[in-house]
Amino acid sequence: MWDWFSLEWFTLAKLRAFSWAHPYYLYGILAIPVAFWLRNVFHAGAYQRLGVTFVDKDAPRSWSVFLRYLFPSAGFLGLSCLLVALARPQLINTVTERDAEVIDIILALDISDSMLEKDLLPNRLASAKKVAKSFIEGRIQDRVGLVVFAGEAVTLCPLTNDYELIYSFLDEVDHRMINVAGTAVGSALAVCTNRLRESLAKSKVVILLSDGENTAGNLDPSTAANLAKAFGIRVYTIAVGRPFVTRTVRDSVGTKVVQAVADEGTLKSISASTNGQFYRATDNTTLTQVFRQIDQLERVNVKNRRYQEVKDYYRIYLNWAITFFLTMMLLKVTFIANVLED
Repeated sequence: MWDWFSLEWFTLAKLRAFSWAHPYYLYGILAIPVAFWLRNVFHAGAYQRLGVTFVDKDAPRSWSVFLRYLFPSAGFLGLSCLLVALARPQLINTVTERDAEVIDIILALDISDSMLEKDLLPNRLASAKKVAKSFIEGRIQDRVGLVVFAGEAVTLCPLTNDYELIYSFLDEVDHRMINVAGTAVGSALAVCTNRLRESLAKSKVVILLSDGENTAGNLDPSTAANLAKAFGIRVYTIAVGRPFVTRTVRDSVGTKVVQAVADEGTLKSISASTNGQFYRATDNTTLTQVFRQIDQLERVNVKNRRYQEVKDYYRIYLNWAITFFLTMMLLKVTFIANVLED
């Protein structure tokens, strides 16, 4: 209740912190001394003054000399505080709320032994983890989940918007997490679909990152893709690594090393049937660009709503103005504003 009764309200730092609704009233403070001076000029001869003095002119100034200035000082301060109150000092806090429709995204990451190839530095898996982190950092309110797969698929992290939790799980991803050898693309997509099928998000997306071939699992990738499509899930597939793979072949003549084209058909078929897109990432830069393209494709419009919380402080200075005016009335009925003025 008595928070207003403090000299802090008159400090320069406090006055600078305010926003003023009607700042032109502040210029009136400069006119107050002029008004006092004009009053003295026009009314100097209007009052009969006593020929009595309380102090000798040649003597040092006494307390009575200073007391005569209390009445006009109180008037000046009272009018000044009234003008400050009329200027409406305010503190304005601007609050911005970001409103975006949520997208649910599952990252399906191949952790089979072939992901340790070093055509992406330091290897395919490490590069994919790094780029996936950057992709997650650019999301706003979206829920992200993580599925890893090799010969079988497991959910490492369910859908969440706790991105720090996702980062910690990505840091823990290792090719030794699943002991079953192979690449079960169909099983991975089925696990992702199971996680997204009850989602109410505007858009449901799977980003499936693998080195290409489906060599394990009990579910055919095309069947898994049809299930994803039935639940309105769009799948973006990324084939990681060189489009040519080196293999050792043994025949009746002997052993020889041959190059074969990696099987991209499975990943292309999945993306095509679910209205997604297929990408080939042969180096770190390309992989980063692929995630940027997906980020742009799966970006919703963000609406910024700005609110201003306005708190008025005119009552503080109005209370001070009343205080100074009451002080003037008190001085008016005492010798300070009457005898000393004469």
